[in-house]
Order: sequence, then C-alpha cells, then structure tokens
Amino acid sequence: MSLKALRIVWRVTALNFRAQLEYRTEFLLMVAIGAVWQVSVIVFATVLLTRFSGMGGWDSSDVLLIPATRMLAHGLFVLLLGRMHWAGRQIQEGRIDVYLLRPMPVHRQVQLAYFPTNAIGDLTVAAGLMVGALSRSDLDWTAGRISYLIAAVLGGMLLEAALFTVVASAALRFPAADYWGRWLEELLGTFGSYPLNVLPRAVGGLLTYGLPLAFVAYFPAAVLTDHDTGVPYWLAAASPLLGLLAYLAARLLWRWALRHYSGVNG
Repeated sequence: MSLKALRIVWRVTALNFRAQLEYRTEFLLMVAIGAVWQVSVIVFATVLLTRFSGMGGWDSSDVLLIPATRMLAHGLFVLLLGRMHWAGRQIQEGRIDVYLLRPMPVHRQVQLAYFPTNAIGDLTVAAGLMVGALSRSDLDWTAGRISYLIAAVLGGMLLEAALFTVVASAALRFPAADYWGRWLEELLGTFGSYPLNVLPRAVGGLLTYGLPLAFVAYFPAAVLTDHDTGVPYWLAAASPLLGLLAYLAARLLWRWALRHYSGVNG
C-alpha cells in the first residue's frame, strides 16, 4: 500500500471514528456491548481460577493463557480486519456493486465502511485477561517467549481474518453463505478458549485439520507452556506462520471470487 493510500485510510478511519463520537451514548453503549460480549470467557476464567486447579492436565494459569491469546487476537481482528465478518450483508444489500465502481480496492472499501466501536470493549477485556494470565504465570518470560506470544496473537488475528475472508468469498457467489460466518463465530467462542485434549478426539481433529481453530490460541499456548498437543511440535510452533499463509491464501481467493462476481442477483 502506498503512502498516499495509507493517508486516505487514516483520514477515512478518523472520520468514521468522529462520526461514532457524534452520538456519545451509543458510542459508550457499543463499547460496553463489546465488553459484555466476552462475559462468558470472563466467567470461565473466574470459575477456573477459583474452583479448579487445572483442566486436561494443564494448570489453571496455563489454561488462562489460551482464552487471553484468543481474545486479544479476536479484538485485534475486530478492530483491524473485522468488517469482512459483515461483508456478506454488504453483498446482500448490493453495496459491493457500488464499490466496484470506485477507484479503490473493494477489500479496502469493505474495511473502511465503518469504525468498529465494539472492538474497544473487546480489546479492553482481552488486555485485562492477558495481564492476569501473565501475572499468574510461572514461566520465565524471556525475550524469545515474549516475541513468540506477540507473533502468536498476530497470527491468530490473521487466521481468524482468513476464515472470515473465505466465508465472504463464498458469499460473493452464494449470498446465503453469510450465515456460515455466524456459525464460525459460535465455534470460535465455544471451543477457542479450552485445551482441545478435553474434547473427544474426533472433535479435536476436526478443529485442527478441518476447521483450524486450534492454531489461533491452543497450539501457541501449548508451545509456550511446553504441553503436548498430539501433533508434531513443529506444526504447533508454526501457528503464527500458518496464520499469515492462510490470510494470504484467503486474500487470493477473495480476488478470484471478486473477478467472477456477477452481482447480488447472479
């Protein structure tokens, strides 16, 4: 992206943010909604720390690193790339047809459609949970571990973005595919915060090789805490890189689907 394009992105984002601030009560309400949306994870973390010593062979402090990583990756996704989650709705409303007429990449226009105020609440809760997880951890947080954790969060963000970009690409051909995004969001929220070894093996295999949710937070947390994952160590350790590769592949799929887009009515 050129410097001129970055300036345009910044100016449009700033204008969208100022537009949200015009309605202060609604702005604060959306921030609160973003935080409340994560209440199930907060309850899980509270119960885990107060009632149980661990889960699936993991100490409670190690388990806490999984939802903290997932939520921080999710919050960044919502803030930076999350409008792809709503691309299906824009396709159904015919907005993509308008975007095609403008001298700006369609993907960028989708991302600049509005400012995700709820991401502020998501990130606030996620940051608090991460601080709690790190403060309770007995790990020696060397520069290498910290660097890997940062890479894992960014990789998780990109992997989540890749999954929703694939759904959006499918929606360009089949608008009803937008409902897959809601199903995907439910799966992330339901299974993304637990050690997968507490689930039936078939479910764990599906969430590893079928729908790779394990690479968002579970595998990176296992690498950091030296837990066995049931997959080769190099595969688990490569989670951040796989997130990047998955996102690049998803963007290629989006461009291919956009070239074959024939309008919301086919």
